[in-house]
Amino acid sequence: MHLNLHGGFGEKGRTCLGVEVDGYRLLLDAGVKTSARGADYYPAISSDELRATDAIVITHAHEDHVAALGWCIAGGFRGRLLMTAETGREVDLFLEAYADASHRLAAREFAREDLPVGAPIALGPLQLVAGRSGHVSGGVWCIVGDDRLTLGYCGDVVPASEVFAMDPLPHCDAVVLDASYGDDDVTAHERANAVRDWVLAHPQGCVLPTPLSGRSAELLAIAPGPIALSEGMREALQLQITDRAWLVGAAAERLSRRLALAGDWRRGSPLPRAALICQDGMGIAGPSREALELAAANAHPVLFTGHLPQASPGERMLAAGQATWLRLPTHPTLSENVAIASGSEAQTVIGHSCDRAALEQLKRHIPRLNADLATGDRLAL
Repeated sequence: MHLNLHGGFGEKGRTCLGVEVDGYRLLLDAGVKTSARGADYYPAISSDELRATDAIVITHAHEDHVAALGWCIAGGFRGRLLMTAETGREVDLFLEAYADASHRLAAREFAREDLPVGAPIALGPLQLVAGRSGHVSGGVWCIVGDDRLTLGYCGDVVPASEVFAMDPLPHCDAVVLDASYGDDDVTAHERANAVRDWVLAHPQGCVLPTPLSGRSAELLAIAPGPIALSEGMREALQLQITDRAWLVGAAAERLSRRLALAGDWRRGSPLPRAALICQDGMGIAGPSREALELAAANAHPVLFTGHLPQASPGERMLAAGQATWLRLPTHPTLSENVAIASGSEAQTVIGHSCDRAALEQLKRHIPRLNADLATGDRLAL
């Protein structure tokens, strides 16, 4: 088994991992790098490689994992395309915001297969099993194996979400961790309390930018007091609440109660005296672009809770002192990644979605982690 690191290694964004066995080629995810332009925006994979690719599996519909899908198709991919039904219904929303119009059309018209959860499927000489990731409704991790070894690919995972369920990763020979947070070990519970306290300290209202899916439900569960939702957010939240198989405990009931009390905000209106949950999380696209412009012009409080790419509107507001940032864990903390690596018993450990410096910090706690790999590298297992 060979791994081709096409994106997201030694960097944040454009996550794309190639798996090659006996001439069969599989891509896991096809994302874009929102902090880049030109060729670096897309995975580092050639048209010849795309034409030779037999299948693409998409773990979830966030831009850094799916927004290059149409680009791959335009580049020559003609194999099998697999994702869960829940992921499939959201793909077009993220392509609308982050993909070229022709690429969006190519992805929309391409045939898709529903990816089952928990049941193995055959992909050439490989068997693939998907499990719930805890990151978003429809999001999965994948175990890929042949008759010699198995690879665990975490995509984006959240072991301790209070909203979404994560299935335990089984033993594997090699594992690719979601290393988005490096060695940050502040728990989701601590950060949720910090976010809750911040919102309570701004009763006149605030803006909470977020992706449509995943963190939006986490924020709805956390934010106290009056809530307002931007265009499209109510529908996105309702879909996530309906997907009860992806949720933990009584999350559906709690979220339904909060959603029923939430108001609506439309672009062109003044910002509400409520915590406005709006898409997207960086201010690059969607209603949050206008909401953040209004907030900056009126000294209205803004709280970012996720990754802010360099030169994004969110990063500029933070640098100018016009916003606050509190990371709300929607990726594994240090302790959680240590537990995943240890529990998998993998001898080869790789991290995606963070820079090399953060990987070096993580390696202090996971000695088997290979912190030297970068996008463009090829590794034999």
